[in-house]
Amino acid sequence: MVLSTVVFLVGIGVLYVGAEAMVKGAATLALRYGLRPIVVGLTVVALGTSMPEFVINFFSAIAGEDALAIGNIIGSNICNIALILGISAVVLPLSVDRAMLRKEYPMMLGAMLAFYLLALDGRLGTVDGFLLVCGLVGFLVFVVVDAQRHAAQHADSDADDLAEVETEDLAEVETEDLHASPAKQAGYLAAGMVGLTLGARLMVDSAVDIARYMGVGEVTIGLTIVAVGTSLPELAASVVSSSRGEAEMSVGNSMGSNLLNVLFVVGLVSMMRPLNVKPMSLDVHFPVMIGFTLLLFPLAWTGRRITRLEGSFMLVGFLGYMSYLVWSV
Repeated sequence: MVLSTVVFLVGIGVLYVGAEAMVKGAATLALRYGLRPIVVGLTVVALGTSMPEFVINFFSAIAGEDALAIGNIIGSNICNIALILGISAVVLPLSVDRAMLRKEYPMMLGAMLAFYLLALDGRLGTVDGFLLVCGLVGFLVFVVVDAQRHAAQHADSDADDLAEVETEDLAEVETEDLHASPAKQAGYLAAGMVGLTLGARLMVDSAVDIARYMGVGEVTIGLTIVAVGTSLPELAASVVSSSRGEAEMSVGNSMGSNLLNVLFVVGLVSMMRPLNVKPMSLDVHFPVMIGFTLLLFPLAWTGRRITRLEGSFMLVGFLGYMSYLVWSV
C-alpha cells in the first residue's frame, strides 16, 4: 500500500514533466511549419496522450478483461470532456473557434455514435474494428487536407505578419524554443510522449493496486481509476496548454483524444481480438458518454468560449457520475 502510494506520486511528477515537454515541442513545431495549433492538438498531441489507453486496452484484451478495456475507453472519453475541459476552463476560460465546432466536433460526435451503434449487439468484432480504423484513415486525410488548405490561404501573406499572428496563437512559447533546431523541438515532443506514457502507467498500476487492496471491483476500476489514470496525460497536457494561453490546443487535444480512443484504440484492439460489451455499459455508460459529448456543443457555442462557470458545471456532472459508480458497486 505504501509502495503503491509512492509510485503514484512519482507518476504524477513524470506525467507533468512529460506534458510540459510535449506541449513545448508541439507548439514550437506548429509555429515553425505554419500549422494551426488545433491541427497539432488533434493529431500529434492527441495520439501521444492516447497511447496509455492503447497499452492498457491491448493488455486487457490479451488477458480477456473486456470489461476493463471497454470501461477504460468510455470512462476516458467522459473524462476528456467533463473532467479535462472542466478543469482547464476553471484554470482559464477556454476560447473556442466556431470553425472547430463546425468541422472537428461533428467528427468526434460521429465517432462516439458509431462506437455505441457497433457495440449494441454486445460485441465489437473484427469487422467493427476495421470500420473504425477506416474512420481513422478518413479523419487523418481530412486533417492533412485541411492543414494544406489553411497553409495555402496564408501563402501570399507577408512572412512577418504570419509569424506575428502565429506567435499570438502560441503566446507563451519562449523565444529560445522557437529558434531551436527541428530535431531539438521533435526531441521535446518525443520525450514528452515517453514521459506521459510512463507516468500514466506508473499511476494506473499503483492506483489499481490501491483499489484492489480496498476491495473495489474490476468494472468500477475500469470506469473510474483506470479511466481517470489513462486520461491524466490529456489532463496534464490540456491544463498546461490552458495555463500557457494555448486554449485552442487544449480543446483540440480533448476532441482528438476522444476520436483516437475510439478509431485508433478500439479499432485496432477489436481487430486483434473481439471485445464483449456488458449490457450495463450499453444501458448506462454509453448514454452518459454521448450525453457529455452533446452537452459540450451548446456550452462551447455560446459566447465562443467555455467559461469558469460552465467548466464548474461539467466538473459537478463528472463528480456526480463518479459518485454513482462508487455507490452502485
